[in-house]
Amino acid sequence: MDKAEAQERLDQWLAHCEHLHPKEIDMTLARVARLRDAMGLKFEAPVVMVAGTNGKGSTCAMLEAIALQAGYRVGLYIKPHLLHFQERCRVGGEPVEAASLLSHFEAVEAARGDIALTYFEFTTLAILSRLAAEPLDLVILEVGLGGRLDAVNAIDADCSVITSVDLDHTEYLGPDRESVGREKAHIMRAGRPVVVSDPVPPTSIAVYAAEIGADLRQLGRDFSYNGDRQQWQWVGRARRFSGLAYPALRGVNQLLNAAGVLAVFEALYERLPISAQAVRTGLALVELPGRFQVVPGQPALVLDVAHNPHAVAALAQNLDQMGFFPRTHAVFGAMADKDVAQILERMAPLVDAWHFTDLPVARASTAVALAQQFEAMRAQGRLKCPAQVLVAQHADPLDALTAAAAQAEAADRIVVFGSFYTVSGVIRKGVPRLVAGREASAQGTTQGSGPGILSPERGH
Repeated sequence: MDKAEAQERLDQWLAHCEHLHPKEIDMTLARVARLRDAMGLKFEAPVVMVAGTNGKGSTCAMLEAIALQAGYRVGLYIKPHLLHFQERCRVGGEPVEAASLLSHFEAVEAARGDIALTYFEFTTLAILSRLAAEPLDLVILEVGLGGRLDAVNAIDADCSVITSVDLDHTEYLGPDRESVGREKAHIMRAGRPVVVSDPVPPTSIAVYAAEIGADLRQLGRDFSYNGDRQQWQWVGRARRFSGLAYPALRGVNQLLNAAGVLAVFEALYERLPISAQAVRTGLALVELPGRFQVVPGQPALVLDVAHNPHAVAALAQNLDQMGFFPRTHAVFGAMADKDVAQILERMAPLVDAWHFTDLPVARASTAVALAQQFEAMRAQGRLKCPAQVLVAQHADPLDALTAAAAQAEAADRIVVFGSFYTVSGVIRKGVPRLVAGREASAQGTTQGSGPGILSPERGH
């Protein structure tokens, strides 16, 4: 079977998964736990499970990069994907081949009988089955939504990680940080370590850790970091790392994420010892497309999948620290259930031209609706905008980027944000190379680029 045929068959399986359950999201562990047992899914290698509102992807990427540099064989489940579904399942630092997933989709189908699985449940089971078939030294699993009832939580973690905690998916996780924190805390296991890298976590996390007897390792109490312009240091309960270069991932919160990652390796040191050199090299080489990814050009291009107020606040801070740009052009598309008002409030002072875009999914807000909300908030005096602001609407993220590039000067910058769909929409033909006043053109391809779209339930 060649690659094109394997990709076609995988796409057919994904289409099949979309129509098995009447709901896009149906929060329960019962179905996945039943099939986990029926399929005998388990891991001999240590399992690290990562939950959080933001910072999960960066944390997973740094865990993987450091472990690979230490010589370990790593399996990673990360989501959503930008272009190809296979990006969600990585072994040895690379996405698996489509052909290698097919038998695992077949295994889930054979085991489920008349059980109606959601897309996320079915695909999670298939990926867990794929990873369980590998001889691995470390398994990293990113939680999708919340923690307590997320399908990934059917697996017992040897070490859990909770990154930032903020409001998102409130219809499922609750109306405040304490409620959200309680949902995420359920990825903990009794007697096992849990690393919390949120500097001001909800008290519900510590309460639940005490209730079940988890080994809580909290930033500022059990591990800490500090640094200067050249390097940084990390101190844990029994280990320390000094003279560290800053992570290759850009952004104001990456040291928080990196500090949590080192706390994980301290907690697992007896099973997975790592050297300071593996830490330094892993952090220097780590990559994660679409997370404050700055693409050099004229104008500069910033790609960021930030899709909630907490992540957008970090994006705004990162943009503010980039230096001087005469004008900032924004390509923005978002899901209709996001707090668009707060997102606009945080970004409005930085943006001179807004290019609102439709996204290729039914639950996305339209470009018209986004533009109308922006204009209404501006008329009400709720937005601190520059004196002259351009507002345009587009049917597609790539069209929006092309229009922004045509209007921009060489010294300007363009930021693409608001959803995984927004970022994937502008890189579907490769990461664009921008030249002011011209149509955007691709500069080669991104990892796994080519035909393919995000899944309908996990793209934000």
